[in-house]
Amino acid sequence: MKTTLRTARLRLAEPLRISRGVMDARDAVWLTVEHGGVRGFGEAVASAYYGLDAGAIRRLMCHAAVGLGRFATPESALEAVREETLLPRDTPPAVAAAVEAALLDLAGKRAGLPVHRLLRNGSTAAPAADTARTIGITSPVRAALTARCLADAGFTVLKIKGGSPDPADDLERVRAVRQAAPHARLLLDPNGAWTVARARKLLPRFAELGVEAVEQPTLPGDPEGLAKLAETSALPVIADEDAVSLDDARRLAGRVHGVNVKLAKCGGVHAALRIADALAGSGTELMLGCLTASSLGIAPAVHLADRARWTDLDGHLLLAHDPWTGIGGRDGTVRAPDAPGLGVRAAGRHPQQMQQTKQAQRAQGDPAP
Repeated sequence: MKTTLRTARLRLAEPLRISRGVMDARDAVWLTVEHGGVRGFGEAVASAYYGLDAGAIRRLMCHAAVGLGRFATPESALEAVREETLLPRDTPPAVAAAVEAALLDLAGKRAGLPVHRLLRNGSTAAPAADTARTIGITSPVRAALTARCLADAGFTVLKIKGGSPDPADDLERVRAVRQAAPHARLLLDPNGAWTVARARKLLPRFAELGVEAVEQPTLPGDPEGLAKLAETSALPVIADEDAVSLDDARRLAGRVHGVNVKLAKCGGVHAALRIADALAGSGTELMLGCLTASSLGIAPAVHLADRARWTDLDGHLLLAHDPWTGIGGRDGTVRAPDAPGLGVRAAGRHPQQMQQTKQAQRAQGDPAP
């Protein structure tokens, strides 16, 4: 197998403000794995929160390429993914998820099957789900205008960022969105900005505005506090920053109402399926989330979309230019393609491409041309 890396700059259509800061762009590293003339693609995006920049991702993917050289076929490498033996245990989850995605894409293309059918042993139904669309921390007037436009476009689920210095601003923003989109389902996401005491005080007020559930209302690092809040919360509580790994999910199963699983956070599709199995029957439901990424980065999760109670896979919709296409979403619904592999394709030229790094290796360890 031969690997190639390319780094691109993904610019947002407009800056996104959350409680931790503002983002207007993100670097992405695209991994290509080629075998027998067929290519599979995966994406990892840089994240200051997870301590990964593009340079670190490239270096780690180069190490992963060496590991791939041990396998004769992508299918045998995927089996090692399932057995958790392909990469070192300390490989960052975002890198592991991108490597797995490229292998799934490649294996699906070789088999002539979309990834969702590979995962379901031949089931033909293509997953589709209404995705939440994020509204950042902004003025009530702008939030209302955005909500109205999104509702007109077909979005039925809106996620409103919270965690403003003054909670009254969050309440006004949610109230404005509710008035502008009275039939939309509303989710609230303070990104861990509140103490448990503040959350207890505020959540009943958001419940009165018709918010359906809240993601990670409390400061990360205290899952016990989050679970205790969930016991008496006026709103269903979904763990996000406090639910990174399978062990985290097991500890919170049955104690919170939901767990937000991001493939870049847990390590990929098979890691997400292990978390889903751990939650099954516990009363804790699955939410599928994402980082801001292109359609290539979002696609693996879309192939799991029918397994989730809540779907928040709008990262590609926040971009000024999505360099990949194939999973929809602009009408409020993401759809797993029926094309082989992940089903995404390049959307013409990539104007945000920064550089192309050919860190390629053949399976024998020789540099690729």
